[in-house]
Amino acid sequence: MKETSARLLRLLSLLQTRRDWSGAELADRLTITPRTVRRDVDRLRDLGYPVDATVGVGGGYRLGAGAEMPPLQLDDEEVLAVALSLQSGATGSVVGIGEASMRALAKLRQIMPSRLRHRLESLQIDVVSTPPAASAVDAGVLTAIASVCHNHERLRFDYTAHGGATSRREVEPYRLVRSGLRWYLVAWDLGRDDWRSFRVDRLEPKIPTGPRFTPRELPAGGAAEYVSAGVTRAYTSTRATVLLHAPIEEVAPMVGEQWGSVEPSDEGRCVVALSGTSLRSIAHWLRAFDVDFTIVSPPELRAECRAIADEQRVVVQRYLEA
Repeated sequence: MKETSARLLRLLSLLQTRRDWSGAELADRLTITPRTVRRDVDRLRDLGYPVDATVGVGGGYRLGAGAEMPPLQLDDEEVLAVALSLQSGATGSVVGIGEASMRALAKLRQIMPSRLRHRLESLQIDVVSTPPAASAVDAGVLTAIASVCHNHERLRFDYTAHGGATSRREVEPYRLVRSGLRWYLVAWDLGRDDWRSFRVDRLEPKIPTGPRFTPRELPAGGAAEYVSAGVTRAYTSTRATVLLHAPIEEVAPMVGEQWGSVEPSDEGRCVVALSGTSLRSIAHWLRAFDVDFTIVSPPELRAECRAIADEQRVVVQRYLEA
């Protein structure tokens, strides 16, 4: 009986992980026969779980929706994953949920089997207290934006661009995307008549929201790919070509493919093509190579390199005089 109950929980867990399962797939994952799968499905139905079944080619099982559905079941590894996520305090990109995370963890500990509680306690970690990331957003703002995305309602907000300029925008919001510690909203900008991504920490939603809209088809690749491409463009908006007086074997390991490329030149030298947010950022990268170099293009990069060199000399002089 104990073995059967454990198997039923495992079956329930599998049914919750995706929409459709074939009987053969479930039998293989549970190491039982398809006939036993059918019997276990009947037992779940007797317990009040609505499991739908289809016959024929492509048939299988699906966990249905229903008011009598008992609480969500998690297997051992899923319980630990949730608990560790709450315990780690990995919420640097969202503020306003720290206390709720601790309450949820306390409740989860109370209902954990002793074997899981012991495993969690052996994984106790300390988190260094740090202020929220500069790009952190309030949990309430995320919830409000997620709601209008789900309901297909227009959203108005005040937006502050990178340079500090502000504007009022009206959009058809589609999806929230997280990239590192930053949250982005992918939306159709009604004023620009085009897709745009907005940093959530730079927008201030206006209430009430606008009328409902008919969803458009997202850009090719989806919302996450659209944001990723935009971030890449932002970090590679400025380009420069430099001749480094060092062999390519020495330089190549220092050049990441996401921001540069390197080719061999004559007399043991090599040419690097660098990308960055500004010429000044590229000039700082050149210092990291710690070799002599000749700037090929653009000529404005020379002024940035001289400025950084002058600043460094001032710092060194102040240190010597101290």
